[in-house]
Amino acid sequence: MAAVQDRPVIIIGGGIGGLATALALALKGLPSVLLEQSAEFREVGAGIQLGPNVFRRFETLGIRAAIEADAVFPENLIMRDALTGEEVTRLPMGEQARAHWGMPYAVTHRADLHNTLLQACLAQTPITLRTSARVTGWQDAGDSVSVTLADGETIEGSSLVACDGLWSQVREQIVGDGKPRVSGHIAYRAVLPAGEVPPDQFENNVVLWAGPKTHLVHYPLRRGTLFNLVAVFHSNRYEEGWNSFGDVAELNERFQNQQPQVHKLLDKIDSWRMWVLCDREPVANWTRGRIALLGDAAHPMLQYLAQGACMAIEDAVCLADKLAARRDDPNAAFLAYQQERYLRTARVQVMARVYGDFYHATGPVRELRNMALGSRTKAQAYAGNDWLYGG
Repeated sequence: MAAVQDRPVIIIGGGIGGLATALALALKGLPSVLLEQSAEFREVGAGIQLGPNVFRRFETLGIRAAIEADAVFPENLIMRDALTGEEVTRLPMGEQARAHWGMPYAVTHRADLHNTLLQACLAQTPITLRTSARVTGWQDAGDSVSVTLADGETIEGSSLVACDGLWSQVREQIVGDGKPRVSGHIAYRAVLPAGEVPPDQFENNVVLWAGPKTHLVHYPLRRGTLFNLVAVFHSNRYEEGWNSFGDVAELNERFQNQQPQVHKLLDKIDSWRMWVLCDREPVANWTRGRIALLGDAAHPMLQYLAQGACMAIEDAVCLADKLAARRDDPNAAFLAYQQERYLRTARVQVMARVYGDFYHATGPVRELRNMALGSRTKAQAYAGNDWLYGG
């Protein structure tokens, strides 16, 4: 019988965080079994922003070139006032940003990022990937772990990493904080073929139109062949879960009185996918014995810093480092992983909420926002993001 430390790490969840964890472990020589409850590995969603911080992890994982082959590299991050049309601030994201942080800023399709991770995992013999594997129970025996699948099968491993997202069942056992916090914000997402975008609005920038209790973000995807749109607004409407169809009438009502450029883009979409935006309060403990949480299971965050997937990938590389250093003691390894990560991710969780309020400001707060951001120098803007992109 294999020694406990030679048994695989069991990973629950085949999303971005789970695949990144399996890959990071394999590169350290650690075997894993990744259990995905769906019948296939797939990613639902559209565009995703990739900060310089996560490109360092792509390099560690050996997938940077593959990511860059699919990505678009925007020239600027731009905020415009949706009521007046004025440009509030512009942060160059081309060569100047790459020189400042040592890595690029990019946007890509979530499915492309997910597929790159999947293909890298398929090439690694220490990784066993399983679909239609719904976990219904788990146990930490002290010197090993086991999980039970819906069909009754039991799988044994050295440790367990739960990458089971916002509604994590494993988190409920470790943290016990109930349901996620509903933000009162809803995101509508859609993708347009590039040819359907008004020519004067197709630009190689990430643009945010900041309005009262709303914002619209747009940028090109897939080497400029697609155009990603995300419209966010405050709403009392709530449907548990995500990926429902949006209400076009409610969307138009929330964005009324905004600039024609905003409405020209919104009017191009007949069918939107809706996500209810949720997060949780930051916590300091994500582990118990040989079980650890990762990504949204550990620190779900609102989307306003575009860092959810980036933080999960950072987690994966950190966890693999700690587990490789303490193969014989996953408990100590997981505590070291948690200690290194919890304050950074908590800061992103908190600041994402702050940025959401900033983007959606009304009245005098909106004026103060425009003045504060408009008066920044480029050097000040870069320095203000060093904590995030330099990490």
